[in-house]
Amino acid sequence: MDALSEVFAAVRLSGGVFLDAEFTAPWCVVSQVGPEDFSAQGGMPAHLIAYHYVVAGRLFVEVQGTPPLEVRAGEIVLLPRNDRHLLASTPGLPPVVIAGEVQAPDATAPAVLRHGGGGEATRIVCGYLGCDAPHNPLIATLPSLLSLEMGSHATGAWIESSFRHAAEEFAQGGAGSAAVLGKLAELLFVEAVRRYLAAMPAGQTGWLAGLQDRRIGRALALLHTRVAHPWTTEELAREVGLSRSAFAERFTALLGAPPMHYLAGWRLQLAALRLRDSAASTAQIAWDVGYESDAAFNRAFKRTFACTPAAWRRQGAPAR
Repeated sequence: MDALSEVFAAVRLSGGVFLDAEFTAPWCVVSQVGPEDFSAQGGMPAHLIAYHYVVAGRLFVEVQGTPPLEVRAGEIVLLPRNDRHLLASTPGLPPVVIAGEVQAPDATAPAVLRHGGGGEATRIVCGYLGCDAPHNPLIATLPSLLSLEMGSHATGAWIESSFRHAAEEFAQGGAGSAAVLGKLAELLFVEAVRRYLAAMPAGQTGWLAGLQDRRIGRALALLHTRVAHPWTTEELAREVGLSRSAFAERFTALLGAPPMHYLAGWRLQLAALRLRDSAASTAQIAWDVGYESDAAFNRAFKRTFACTPAAWRRQGAPAR
Protein backbone atom coordinates (compact mmCIF):
# COMPACT_ATOMS: atom_id res chain seq x y z
CA MET A 1 0.00 0.00 0.00
CA ASP A 2 1.35 3.49 -0.85
CA ALA A 3 1.82 6.20 1.78
CA LEU A 4 -1.28 8.16 0.74
CA SER A 5 -3.46 5.04 1.00
CA GLU A 6 -1.92 4.22 4.39
CA VAL A 7 -2.79 7.67 5.72
CA PHE A 8 -6.31 7.54 4.28
CA ALA A 9 -6.78 4.20 6.04
CA ALA A 10 -5.51 5.63 9.32
CA VAL A 11 -7.74 8.72 9.18
CA ARG A 12 -10.73 6.36 9.72
CA LEU A 13 -13.36 8.86 8.66
CA SER A 14 -16.99 8.46 9.65
CA GLY A 15 -19.43 10.54 7.66
CA GLY A 16 -22.60 12.17 8.83
CA VAL A 17 -25.21 14.64 7.60
CA PHE A 18 -27.26 16.97 9.76
CA LEU A 19 -29.04 19.64 7.71
CA ASP A 20 -31.20 20.10 4.61
CA ALA A 21 -31.15 23.84 3.90
CA GLU A 22 -32.85 26.06 1.35
CA PHE A 23 -31.88 29.73 0.99
CA THR A 24 -33.45 32.44 -1.14
CA ALA A 25 -31.52 35.53 -2.24
CA PRO A 26 -30.30 37.74 -0.76
CA TRP A 27 -28.77 35.76 2.10
CA CYS A 28 -25.50 35.38 4.01
CA VAL A 29 -25.00 33.11 7.03
CA VAL A 30 -22.20 32.15 9.41
CA SER A 31 -21.46 28.43 9.38
CA GLN A 32 -19.34 26.02 11.43
CA VAL A 33 -20.08 22.50 12.60
CA GLY A 34 -20.41 22.51 16.39
CA PRO A 35 -21.59 20.33 19.29
CA GLU A 36 -25.20 21.36 18.73
CA ASP A 37 -25.15 19.56 15.37
CA PHE A 38 -24.53 16.26 17.16
CA SER A 39 -27.44 16.40 19.59
CA ALA A 40 -29.18 13.56 17.72
CA GLN A 41 -26.03 11.72 16.58
CA GLY A 42 -23.85 11.09 19.62
CA GLY A 43 -20.63 12.78 20.70
CA MET A 44 -18.61 15.19 18.59
CA PRO A 45 -15.46 13.63 17.02
CA ALA A 46 -11.99 14.96 17.89
CA HIS A 47 -11.51 16.29 14.35
CA LEU A 48 -14.12 17.47 11.87
CA ILE A 49 -14.14 18.07 8.13
CA ALA A 50 -17.24 20.08 7.23
CA TYR A 51 -18.86 19.88 3.81
CA HIS A 52 -21.69 21.45 1.83
CA TYR A 53 -23.15 19.82 -1.26
CA VAL A 54 -25.10 22.16 -3.57
CA VAL A 55 -28.21 20.34 -4.75
CA ALA A 56 -29.63 23.30 -6.71
CA GLY A 57 -28.64 26.91 -7.36
CA ARG A 58 -25.28 28.33 -6.34
CA LEU A 59 -23.52 29.97 -3.41
CA PHE A 60 -20.28 31.63 -2.37
CA VAL A 61 -18.21 30.28 0.51
CA GLU A 62 -15.54 32.34 2.25
CA VAL A 63 -13.03 31.52 4.98
CA GLN A 64 -11.24 34.46 6.60
CA GLY A 65 -8.13 35.30 4.62
CA THR A 66 -9.30 33.65 1.39
CA PRO A 67 -11.28 35.10 -1.55
CA PRO A 68 -14.91 34.00 -1.95
CA LEU A 69 -15.29 30.71 -3.83
CA GLU A 70 -18.34 30.11 -6.03
CA VAL A 71 -19.89 26.63 -5.77
CA ARG A 72 -22.62 25.55 -8.17
CA ALA A 73 -25.20 22.76 -8.32
CA GLY A 74 -23.54 19.34 -8.40
CA GLU A 75 -20.40 20.56 -6.61
CA ILE A 76 -19.22 19.92 -3.08
CA VAL A 77 -17.02 22.15 -0.93
CA LEU A 78 -15.05 20.67 1.98
CA LEU A 79 -13.41 22.48 4.91
CA PRO A 80 -10.67 20.10 6.15
CA ARG A 81 -10.27 21.88 9.50
CA ASN A 82 -13.90 22.94 10.02
CA ASP A 83 -12.98 26.64 9.93
CA ARG A 84 -15.68 29.19 10.66
CA HIS A 85 -16.92 30.40 7.26
CA LEU A 86 -19.55 32.43 5.44
CA LEU A 87 -22.09 31.07 2.97
CA ALA A 88 -23.82 33.68 0.82
CA SER A 89 -25.82 34.34 -2.34
CA THR A 90 -23.42 37.20 -3.16
CA PRO A 91 -20.09 38.19 -1.57
CA GLY A 92 -20.08 41.21 0.73
CA LEU A 93 -23.50 40.80 2.32
CA PRO A 94 -23.75 41.21 6.12
CA PRO A 95 -23.80 37.74 7.75
CA VAL A 96 -26.34 36.47 10.25
CA VAL A 97 -26.25 33.54 12.69
CA ILE A 98 -29.17 31.24 11.91
CA ALA A 99 -28.96 28.51 14.58
CA GLY A 100 -32.32 29.54 16.04
CA GLU A 101 -34.08 29.01 12.69
CA VAL A 102 -33.09 25.35 12.33
CA GLN A 103 -35.99 22.99 12.92
CA ALA A 104 -34.64 20.22 15.13
CA PRO A 105 -34.67 16.69 13.70
CA ASP A 106 -36.79 13.89 15.03
CA ALA A 107 -36.35 10.16 14.64
CA THR A 108 -37.57 10.10 11.03
CA ALA A 109 -36.66 13.44 9.39
CA PRO A 110 -33.55 15.57 8.87
CA ALA A 111 -33.00 18.98 10.41
CA VAL A 112 -34.43 21.63 8.08
CA LEU A 113 -33.54 25.28 7.51
CA ARG A 114 -35.42 27.74 5.30
CA HIS A 115 -33.96 31.25 5.18
CA GLY A 116 -33.59 34.28 2.92
CA GLY A 117 -35.22 37.16 1.10
CA GLY A 118 -37.43 35.32 -1.37
CA GLY A 119 -35.30 35.57 -4.52
CA GLU A 120 -33.22 32.98 -6.38
CA ALA A 121 -33.23 29.67 -4.49
CA THR A 122 -30.24 27.58 -3.46
CA ARG A 123 -30.58 24.20 -1.77
CA ILE A 124 -27.70 22.48 0.03
CA VAL A 125 -27.05 19.44 2.18
CA CYS A 126 -24.64 20.06 5.08
CA GLY A 127 -22.61 17.32 6.67
CA TYR A 128 -19.31 16.36 8.22
CA LEU A 129 -16.57 13.77 8.19
CA GLY A 130 -15.18 12.98 11.62
CA CYS A 131 -12.22 11.11 13.03
CA ASP A 132 -10.90 10.51 16.54
CA ALA A 133 -7.20 11.13 15.74
CA PRO A 134 -6.61 14.90 16.01
CA HIS A 135 -3.13 15.22 14.41
CA ASN A 136 -3.22 13.47 11.04
CA PRO A 137 -0.44 14.67 8.67
CA LEU A 138 -2.71 14.62 5.63
CA ILE A 139 -5.40 16.87 7.09
CA ALA A 140 -2.83 19.27 8.53
CA THR A 141 -1.34 19.98 5.10
CA LEU A 142 -4.57 20.59 3.18
CA PRO A 143 -5.85 24.10 2.34
CA SER A 144 -8.75 25.61 4.25
CA LEU A 145 -11.12 24.95 1.34
CA LEU A 146 -11.37 22.10 -1.18
CA SER A 147 -14.01 22.16 -3.91
CA LEU A 148 -14.92 19.31 -6.21
CA GLU A 149 -16.96 19.44 -9.41
CA MET A 150 -17.80 15.79 -9.71
CA GLY A 151 -19.61 15.41 -13.03
CA SER A 152 -16.64 16.47 -15.20
CA HIS A 153 -14.52 13.43 -14.28
CA ALA A 154 -15.45 9.82 -14.98
CA THR A 155 -14.35 8.76 -11.49
CA GLY A 156 -16.61 11.34 -9.87
CA ALA A 157 -19.67 11.18 -12.13
CA TRP A 158 -21.17 8.03 -10.61
CA ILE A 159 -20.51 9.34 -7.07
CA GLU A 160 -22.22 12.62 -7.96
CA SER A 161 -25.24 10.78 -9.35
CA SER A 162 -25.47 8.61 -6.24
CA PHE A 163 -24.94 11.61 -3.93
CA ARG A 164 -27.67 13.61 -5.70
CA HIS A 165 -30.12 10.70 -5.37
CA ALA A 166 -29.26 10.19 -1.69
CA ALA A 167 -29.68 13.94 -1.05
CA GLU A 168 -33.21 13.79 -2.47
CA GLU A 169 -33.97 10.78 -0.30
CA PHE A 170 -32.53 12.59 2.72
CA ALA A 171 -34.80 15.61 2.14
CA GLN A 172 -37.79 13.28 2.16
CA GLY A 173 -36.66 11.50 5.32
CA GLY A 174 -35.74 8.31 3.46
CA ALA A 175 -34.55 5.49 5.70
CA GLY A 176 -30.78 5.06 5.59
CA SER A 177 -30.20 8.08 3.33
CA ALA A 178 -28.05 9.91 5.91
CA ALA A 179 -25.77 6.88 6.23
CA VAL A 180 -25.44 6.64 2.44
CA LEU A 181 -24.56 10.34 2.21
CA GLY A 182 -21.93 9.89 4.90
CA LYS A 183 -20.23 7.03 3.03
CA LEU A 184 -20.35 8.89 -0.28
CA ALA A 185 -18.84 11.97 1.38
CA GLU A 186 -15.87 9.84 2.44
CA LEU A 187 -15.30 8.85 -1.20
CA LEU A 188 -15.63 12.48 -2.29
CA PHE A 189 -13.02 13.59 0.23
CA VAL A 190 -10.55 11.02 -1.12
CA GLU A 191 -11.27 12.13 -4.68
CA ALA A 192 -10.85 15.82 -3.76
CA VAL A 193 -7.46 15.14 -2.16
CA ARG A 194 -6.30 13.10 -5.15
CA ARG A 195 -7.22 15.92 -7.54
CA TYR A 196 -5.60 18.52 -5.30
CA LEU A 197 -2.40 16.46 -5.24
CA ALA A 198 -2.42 16.06 -9.03
CA ALA A 199 -2.81 19.82 -9.55
CA MET A 200 -0.40 20.96 -6.83
CA PRO A 201 2.32 23.21 -8.30
CA ALA A 202 6.03 22.62 -7.76
CA GLY A 203 7.75 24.36 -4.86
CA GLN A 204 5.10 23.58 -2.25
CA THR A 205 5.89 22.20 1.19
CA GLY A 206 3.95 19.90 3.49
CA TRP A 207 3.03 16.24 3.63
CA LEU A 208 1.53 16.08 0.14
CA ALA A 209 4.54 17.89 -1.34
CA GLY A 210 6.77 15.31 0.33
CA LEU A 211 4.68 12.58 -1.23
CA GLN A 212 5.26 14.08 -4.68
CA ASP A 213 9.05 14.16 -4.22
CA ARG A 214 10.50 10.94 -5.67
CA ARG A 215 12.98 10.26 -2.86
CA ILE A 216 11.01 11.66 0.09
CA GLY A 217 7.88 9.94 -1.19
CA ARG A 218 9.79 6.66 -1.19
CA ALA A 219 10.92 7.31 2.39
CA LEU A 220 7.33 8.03 3.47
CA ALA A 221 6.17 4.79 1.87
CA LEU A 222 8.86 2.87 3.78
CA LEU A 223 7.96 4.51 7.09
CA HIS A 224 4.26 3.85 6.64
CA THR A 225 4.47 0.27 5.43
CA ARG A 226 7.16 -0.84 7.94
CA VAL A 227 6.28 1.32 10.91
CA ALA A 228 7.69 -1.05 13.56
CA HIS A 229 11.10 -1.34 11.90
CA PRO A 230 13.89 0.30 13.98
CA TRP A 231 14.55 2.97 11.38
CA THR A 232 17.42 5.43 11.57
CA THR A 233 17.95 8.49 9.43
CA GLU A 234 21.08 6.87 8.00
CA GLU A 235 19.21 3.73 6.89
CA LEU A 236 16.40 5.70 5.27
CA ALA A 237 18.92 7.87 3.44
CA ARG A 238 20.61 4.75 2.04
CA GLU A 239 17.26 3.31 0.94
CA VAL A 240 16.42 6.40 -1.12
CA GLY A 241 19.92 7.02 -2.47
CA LEU A 242 20.90 10.20 -0.62
CA SER A 243 23.53 11.12 1.91
CA ARG A 244 22.33 11.37 5.50
CA SER A 245 22.66 15.16 5.61
CA ALA A 246 21.02 15.73 2.20
CA PHE A 247 18.14 13.41 3.06
CA ALA A 248 17.52 14.92 6.50
CA GLU A 249 17.61 18.45 5.10
CA ARG A 250 15.25 17.63 2.24
CA PHE A 251 12.80 15.70 4.43
CA THR A 252 12.68 18.45 7.06
CA ALA A 253 12.28 21.22 4.48
CA LEU A 254 9.27 19.50 2.90
CA LEU A 255 7.53 18.06 5.96
CA GLY A 256 8.55 20.54 8.64
CA ALA A 257 9.98 17.87 10.96
CA PRO A 258 13.04 15.58 10.93
CA PRO A 259 12.44 11.99 9.78
CA MET A 260 12.56 10.41 13.25
CA HIS A 261 10.22 13.03 14.72
CA TYR A 262 7.78 12.37 11.92
CA LEU A 263 8.00 8.61 12.51
CA ALA A 264 7.40 9.01 16.24
CA GLY A 265 4.24 11.03 15.58
CA TRP A 266 2.94 8.54 13.06
CA ARG A 267 3.53 5.61 15.42
CA LEU A 268 1.46 7.34 18.08
CA GLN A 269 -1.36 8.05 15.61
CA LEU A 270 -1.54 4.36 14.72
CA ALA A 271 -1.38 3.37 18.38
CA ALA A 272 -4.25 5.71 19.25
CA LEU A 273 -6.44 4.16 16.56
CA ARG A 274 -5.60 0.60 17.61
CA LEU A 275 -6.35 1.37 21.23
CA ARG A 276 -9.83 2.42 20.16
CA ASP A 277 -10.40 -0.31 17.58
CA SER A 278 -8.87 -3.45 19.07
CA ALA A 279 -8.73 -5.40 22.33
CA ALA A 280 -4.95 -5.96 22.12
CA SER A 281 -2.95 -5.14 25.23
CA THR A 282 -1.18 -1.80 25.51
CA ALA A 283 2.16 -3.60 25.52
CA GLN A 284 1.29 -5.45 22.30
CA ILE A 285 0.19 -2.27 20.56
CA ALA A 286 3.37 -0.51 21.69
CA TRP A 287 5.46 -3.33 20.21
CA ASP A 288 3.42 -3.38 16.98
CA VAL A 289 4.11 0.28 16.28
CA GLY A 290 7.82 0.12 17.10
CA TYR A 291 8.23 0.71 20.85
CA GLU A 292 10.42 -1.83 22.64
CA SER A 293 9.44 -0.47 26.06
CA ASP A 294 5.88 -0.14 27.34
CA ALA A 295 7.05 2.62 29.71
CA ALA A 296 8.56 4.65 26.85
CA PHE A 297 5.35 4.24 24.87
CA ASN A 298 3.24 5.44 27.80
CA ARG A 299 5.41 8.54 28.28
CA ALA A 300 5.35 9.44 24.59
CA PHE A 301 1.60 8.86 24.31
CA LYS A 302 0.85 11.04 27.32
CA ARG A 303 2.99 13.90 25.93
CA THR A 304 0.99 13.85 22.68
CA PHE A 305 -2.56 13.08 23.82
CA ALA A 306 -2.47 14.48 27.37
CA CYS A 307 -3.67 11.17 28.82
CA THR A 308 -2.40 7.62 29.24
CA PRO A 309 -3.11 4.93 26.63
CA ALA A 310 -5.47 3.22 29.11
CA ALA A 311 -7.45 6.43 29.64
CA TRP A 312 -7.61 7.04 25.88
CA ARG A 313 -9.00 3.54 25.38
CA ARG A 314 -11.63 4.03 28.11
CA GLN A 315 -12.78 7.30 26.51
CA GLY A 316 -13.28 5.55 23.18
CA ALA A 317 -14.87 2.37 24.50
CA PRO A 318 -18.48 3.36 23.59
CA ALA A 319 -17.42 3.99 19.97
CA ARG A 320 -16.16 0.41 19.66
